[in-house]
Order: sequence, then structure tokens, then C-alpha cells
Amino acid sequence: MAVNRFVLNGVSYHGHGAINEIPGIIASKGLTKAFVASDPDLVKFGVAAKVTDLLAENGIEFELYSDIKPNPTIENVQHGVDAYKASGADFMITIGGGSSMDTGKGIGIIVNNPEFYDVRSLEGLSPTKNRTVFTIAVPTTGGTGAESTINYVITDVEKKRKFVCVDPNDIPDVAVVDPDMMASMPKGLTASTGMDALTHAIEGYTTGGAWELADCLNLKAIQLIAKNLRKAVENDPDGREGMALAQYVTAMAYSNVGLGIAHSMAHTLGAVYDTPHGVACAMMLPIVMEFNQDYTGTKFKDIAEAFDVDTTGMSEAEYRKAAIDAVRQLSVDVGIPTKLDIKEEDLPFLCESAAADACAPGNPRPATIEQFEEMFRQLM
Repeated sequence: MAVNRFVLNGVSYHGHGAINEIPGIIASKGLTKAFVASDPDLVKFGVAAKVTDLLAENGIEFELYSDIKPNPTIENVQHGVDAYKASGADFMITIGGGSSMDTGKGIGIIVNNPEFYDVRSLEGLSPTKNRTVFTIAVPTTGGTGAESTINYVITDVEKKRKFVCVDPNDIPDVAVVDPDMMASMPKGLTASTGMDALTHAIEGYTTGGAWELADCLNLKAIQLIAKNLRKAVENDPDGREGMALAQYVTAMAYSNVGLGIAHSMAHTLGAVYDTPHGVACAMMLPIVMEFNQDYTGTKFKDIAEAFDVDTTGMSEAEYRKAAIDAVRQLSVDVGIPTKLDIKEEDLPFLCESAAADACAPGNPRPATIEQFEEMFRQLM
């Protein structure tokens, strides 16, 4: 029997008002000054202030860093490392979605492993020796789950590609998953990040590295998303809470077992066209599910049933189609587009980048360059 590793946060807090635990966490660790990494919009609209006001009220020093782009770059990370060192901070709080979390992970890792300042050398299985700086991660989107993963994605602008870093040393020490921090998300962002979480759950459930512990978590996440995403898009508090839990649950799992080519293809669409990651994942997911269906055993039956489809009497082909149709319908219902303006001349680069992506080996069915092209063309 293979040995399976599972890396998780040391502790996590969940539920409405969970951010109120943060000052106590800081005091219990004897920490003195926070480097707060959050994106400009969250600062502008007062979302980050929900946490920084708590710090100020409790006499905790902090420096706010918001030079964070939607698809964080090598330069973002390097600038953040310099800012962290200059700030005199002894720990970090990341507030946001994948962009803030991924930038923070890169910063924290390099501060304690300065030999990786070039950032590119962290690609793949990162050979770091030291843990990241002590980090409290506060998600504001119900999708990426980056607060509980050992992965982060950085954009190499010069080479027009995204690369994935996988490193158990980068997982935040504490995750604070408060649905109230997600209440100000606009519909489009709620939809796209929620579909990103669904892509994590379905790819994690069907990846070649899947096993029972991860399967339990991913299947539960699919059920939660099927039940809650439409409600969350309408800003229903129960829907928000359900999605906050779902994205965390699947992130615990997929981080440890890997993903597949829906993510590989989404990464390269993001790098070339700046397509929001969740939108790219949502568009690719049903296409990739069709490609993979004959390599997934009975798992699409479980997925269909997680969407409340009665599979009684269905053939293998019927329940697989039902699962794909349910995913596609959810994506349409929450307003995800089905087409993208992909340029013909970009196809070779897109296909080569997707094939070289770190997520590709986890796919249950290997894809050729020609098959990648066929799938990309379905978006055109």
C-alpha cells in the first residue's frame, strides 16, 4: 500500500465573527508587529479594515501592504519581500483571495529562505528548508481555499506563463474562515471563485492521486457547493457560510492529492489573456470532465448524486452525462461565460504551456497537444 501524506493548518477557526479570535492568537504567540498583505480593492472598500481595526483596537502594530495584482507576479513577490524586511514585522496576516494568499506565501517563504529570491527556483516541488514566517490567513472569497493549501501560483510576465509552487513549508499556521469577510463580494466574483472551488473538488476527487481521506472531503465539498453556490451569489448568509466551509474543505484535500488539466489550461489562459482564474476553471471544467469521463470509474455517479440527481436505473454513460450537465448548468446559472476570444495563433503556446503545467500529471487521462487544442477550441 502506498504511503499518503496529509498536510493541514495547525489550527483553523470557522463561522460568523471568527476574525475576533485574531488578537488572542497574536497575544498567545507573543508576536508584536503584523505585515498585513491585502489587495487594493479590499483596502479601498474597507474589507481589510475589519481586521486592521481589530489590530488597532488591541494595540497591535501593523504595516499594510497592498501592492498585489489579480495574477501575482515575480516582481510583486520580490517587492513584498523587500517591504516585509523593511517593516520590522515578525509575522504576517494575509487577507483576500488567491492573489493575496499566493503573494503572501511567496513573501513568507523567501523571507525565511532568501536563496530563493529569484522566485522562479520555487517552481514545482520547492526544495525549501525553513517554514514560512508565522502567518494568519483570512480568506475573503469562497473559492480558492489558499488559506489551507501547500500550493501557490505566480505569473512569470517575461515568459507569459504561470508556474505552481508546491511546498508544505508555505501552509499558513492559522486559517480564520469568517463568512462575514465574504459578504461584500460582488456576484461575479462569488460565482467565479465558487466555481474554482468546485473545480478543485471535482479534479481532486478524480485525480490519479486521489484516496479515501481526500475523497471524503472532496465529495462533501461538491455537495456543499451544489447546495450553496447559487444562494451565495444572491448574498444569502447561509449560502455564504456553506461556500466558506466548502472551499476550505476541498482545499484541505486537493492540496494533498493534486488537480488536473482543467487547472493546467486555466493557468495558461490566465497568463496569456489575464482571464480571472475562477472563470477559466469554470469554462474548462465541463469540457475536461467530458474528456476524462471514461477514466473515472463510478465517481461521476457520486458527483451526479451530490447535485441531487436520482441516478437510479441510469447506465454508466447516462450518469456521467448527468454529472457533466449538472456542472455546466450550475456554471450557466451563476453567470459564467461559455466562450473566450482565443486567438488562433496563440493555440500552440497555450497547449504547450498547459501540457507543461505542474497540475497536468495529476489528470486521470493523459492529454496530447492535439487533445489540448481540441479542448481549447471548444471555448472559441
